[in-house]
Amino acid sequence: MKLLITGSNGLLGQKIVNQCLNRKINFLATSLGENRNSFCPKENYSSLDIRDQNEVERCFNDTIPTHVIHTAAMTNVDQCELDPIGCQELNVTSSRYLWEECKKNNIHFQLLSTDFVFDGVKGNYAEADKPNPLSVYAHSKVDAENLLLGAQNKNWSIVRTIIVYGQGENLSRNNIVCWAKEALAKNQEMNIIDDQFRSPTWADDLAWACIRICELEKRGVFHISGPETMSIFEIVSRVARFYDFNSDSIVKTDSSTLNQPAKRPPKTGFDLTKAKNELGYNPKTLEETLAFLK
Repeated sequence: MKLLITGSNGLLGQKIVNQCLNRKINFLATSLGENRNSFCPKENYSSLDIRDQNEVERCFNDTIPTHVIHTAAMTNVDQCELDPIGCQELNVTSSRYLWEECKKNNIHFQLLSTDFVFDGVKGNYAEADKPNPLSVYAHSKVDAENLLLGAQNKNWSIVRTIIVYGQGENLSRNNIVCWAKEALAKNQEMNIIDDQFRSPTWADDLAWACIRICELEKRGVFHISGPETMSIFEIVSRVARFYDFNSDSIVKTDSSTLNQPAKRPPKTGFDLTKAKNELGYNPKTLEETLAFLK
């Protein structure tokens, strides 16, 4: 197996790279610009602009991977709402370029997707539940998924996930758990919503599942997340309790006060039955992972 990883400078990309190194899996890590993961050897990294079809084709010809794990995306939901053209280019058109190369060479293509493909009315979504996207970002992910779902070639997997968190190097964006830990340590006042419910996902667990799907040559849609669904307010409160931080700085509010450009689903969370049965997926609880962050 030889993996081609896109978005390797991101949190999930870094975790996949680290697990490949630990398990001696052959890989090429790619992101736009220089390598920002000090653990990734220079010979295992190449800058790649996935928006350039010719550059994508050259990379595949030079690398000849057996599997692609496509983590690169525009994931700032409000930024996507304000820049729908850029969102479409990065999340859909680039995915199509990668998928076309995979089809040409019978390479397994794995697309990272999101709980935001659902409208959040039901919660605890299974893989067979019908998407109903509410935002530009969510629509772009559904469009990317449909590239695969509608194809005759079935050598693909879709991994949907929820609020990925953990520690990485030189990340362009922070995640809710690490941000909360830093803010609580400084006793900074935080306005935290209590009307949106998610299942925070430990990045190392997600990276394991992505690689596991490739190793087992699994196909189709997989839901991969943390084991518990809770409000954003509860996430931050549990971080405070675990580290014994003063929680007086946490101010409860609701999403109507945030004036966010993009609409979010109120409640997601995943049914993990398929992942547990087919992959042996056993995600860690929030507190189990906070012990690692400590």
